[in-house]
Amino acid sequence: MKTINKESIILASGSPRRKELMTQAGIDFKIHVADIDESKVDPGMPAENYVCLLSKTKAQAVAAHYPDAWTIGADTIVAVGNTILGKPAGHRQAVTMLTQLSNREHSVFTAFTITRPDSDDLITRVVNTRVRFKALSKDEINWYADTGEPYDKAGGYGIQGIGAFLVKEISGSYTNVVGLPVCELIDALASLGAISFKEVK
Repeated sequence: MKTINKESIILASGSPRRKELMTQAGIDFKIHVADIDESKVDPGMPAENYVCLLSKTKAQAVAAHYPDAWTIGADTIVAVGNTILGKPAGHRQAVTMLTQLSNREHSVFTAFTITRPDSDDLITRVVNTRVRFKALSKDEINWYADTGEPYDKAGGYGIQGIGAFLVKEISGSYTNVVGLPVCELIDALASLGAISFKEVK
């Protein structure tokens, strides 16, 4: 695919979903997974602040290794009311999360930060998508938990996978729920001059 890069871009994430979304968008990038201790970030803070702080921390940790490239850090969480749902550690936790999400609306917040050591520019954006699950039976919840899909995903489901059957309604960015709000990311990269859609003559 033809790339839209003007400058080097680093993705500070090992998420296969983010990798796929950026590749589909025509962005050429390298991956350098951020090595940070997320447990040090207070999960009791407002969800938007939480994801923004994590995305910024990830971006800055990796950007230090690439002074002449733009680094993108991102973080996605699911929130029910004021409660942040992380990634379930096992079957029981997945069942608990899915039961919480059944027949109600929740928010999916993804924040991304773009930074570069040799520039004063730093952009952090957060996008909120509202998602409503259908009413799930115990059999549906246990069956889905047994697929293994929930265990590396915020909130315990993957909208782009088997978990699509759980979702009744969505309001906002679909790619945000997958793990990266592509529309907003493209706009931010273009504003920094990191990408361009103009033909090079």
